[in-house]
Amino acid sequence: MSTEDSGLLQFPCEFALKVMGKNSTTFEAVVLAVLRQHLPDLREGAVSLRESKEKKYLAMTVTFIATSQAQIDQIYTDLSASKEVIMAL
Repeated sequence: MSTEDSGLLQFPCEFALKVMGKNSTTFEAVVLAVLRQHLPDLREGAVSLRESKEKKYLAMTVTFIATSQAQIDQIYTDLSASKEVIMAL
């Protein structure tokens, strides 16, 4: 296990990622496909979805064990490249 220290985070650590996009039939599947490339052992119950008040957008929160800052950065890069994703925090 890595003990990489990148400022505030010490790895491995639990990390909560938030992803927002339009409420479409493909948003969840696209985001999960990207995440599974980096997190093949993503556990059941790690994902929660919430619709916006007017049901126009979806917010997905994914909690996982991050192993490095590079892993997190690559996930953000790949999610941001998707047309389904408006924002990843």
